[in-house]
Amino acid sequence: MTHRFLAYRRQWFTDAAAARRDILAGIVVALALIPEAIGFSIIAGVDPRVGLYASVAIAMITALIGGRPGMISAATAAIAVLVVPLVREHGVEYLFAATILMGVIQIVAGLLRLDLVMQFVSRSVITGFVNALAILIFMAQLPQLTNVGWETYAMVAAGLAIIYGLPRISKAIPSPLVAILVLSAISIGFGLSVNTVGDMGKLPEGLPSLALPNVPLTLDTLRIILPYSLTMAAVGLLESLLTAQIVDDMTDTDSNKRQECAGQGGANIVAALFGGMGGCAMIGQSVINVTSGGRGRLSTCVAGAFLLFLLTVLGPLVGRVPMAALVAVMIMVSIGTFSWNSIPNLRRHPPTSSVVMLTTVAVVVATRDLSLGVLAGVLLSGIFFAGKVQRMVSVAREMSDGNAQATYRVTGEIFFASVDRFTRAFQTESGARHVFIDVTDAHFWDISGVAALDKIVARLRRDGRMVEIVGYNRASADIVDRFALHDKTGVEMGLAPH
Repeated sequence: MTHRFLAYRRQWFTDAAAARRDILAGIVVALALIPEAIGFSIIAGVDPRVGLYASVAIAMITALIGGRPGMISAATAAIAVLVVPLVREHGVEYLFAATILMGVIQIVAGLLRLDLVMQFVSRSVITGFVNALAILIFMAQLPQLTNVGWETYAMVAAGLAIIYGLPRISKAIPSPLVAILVLSAISIGFGLSVNTVGDMGKLPEGLPSLALPNVPLTLDTLRIILPYSLTMAAVGLLESLLTAQIVDDMTDTDSNKRQECAGQGGANIVAALFGGMGGCAMIGQSVINVTSGGRGRLSTCVAGAFLLFLLTVLGPLVGRVPMAALVAVMIMVSIGTFSWNSIPNLRRHPPTSSVVMLTTVAVVVATRDLSLGVLAGVLLSGIFFAGKVQRMVSVAREMSDGNAQATYRVTGEIFFASVDRFTRAFQTESGARHVFIDVTDAHFWDISGVAALDKIVARLRRDGRMVEIVGYNRASADIVDRFALHDKTGVEMGLAPH
């Protein structure tokens, strides 16, 4: 218990320099969260306060109980698009109720160790997810770059120059924060005609209040919100776990994915109780945090706390921040998020890996749905893997005793994808009266493999052949004894062919 406490405390405070970096990084993230949260609220069809309060609560709670220090979680587009029909047909109170149930489901998922599903997501899928998200982040900035004056383009260019140029001089203050402050001062000081944060929507005034959703506690309510809650919980966990893996890679550290599932659930429950929508991890803001020096839980907590400070104390001033400054920051995030090595790797990596990566990118960009892209990539990876394992099955026939005896030596994995290849190897007529099937170097994985073996044995015996199967390993023998109809391992297990 003491070891866990010390490890948890180190995730908050390591030294003064790290704390300073976390605080400054959190401030940058807080500024970048405002237009995103407002935009996601508009997508969901709710008041901007719903997205902003959600971002405050989710960031601060995941800082306390999440499993990935330095990762930023808040209101997201992935969740916002899912709840549009619910809000339109039943109102915002049902959104709050669905978000609470979403959190409960995510906590249960953590208890059931559903985070282990991430083991089935290949590196190609993760690379495709990252690249697609980088493209979506850049595309999301295009509305702020169309039908605008030259001042906007000049400010974006100046912002990018500061972001990439300042670190060559000094890294004492995160360059994105400097870019936001400098461009805001120029915009306000010269009264430039550019879009501002305030143009995105009205900022809230005052603190959020704690309240239960105003919905009837009936089975009808559960019937309405359950489908939305299940989908929100699944999409939120998928995006959060993928983002956690990406932050793991960026920081060369590990994280507790099981705790992250439960932490996301707890954060969504608290967000709903304070009038917020559901959310999950945000790769764009997480990249901003990490590249600005944020590594610990303090950076995530500061992001939420400073966002609340901005909304309640500096609201009018924040509303005058030019969107061009935040666009420059998000373009930096897009460039930094994209895996540029994946382009030359298209020729170096196996074709199947490249196809999986490109498919994931294409589906995500086409549908704007990260979960669909990841699902497509995982399914395609599984199909390619099954095909690869299938081709590893081989059956060699040896004739002896004047062609009266045939020995079939089976090598490889026998399961649903390889049974056709396995069965076809026995269709060639040998003419032998005594048939040995040696499975010493084979493994039977499922009932499809056992059924294929049954079929072979039944056909050979029906043709008057004497069939003997030898060399089962223990696991194969167990599954054959349980499910075979025409052959049991019995005393023959482990016998070598004569």
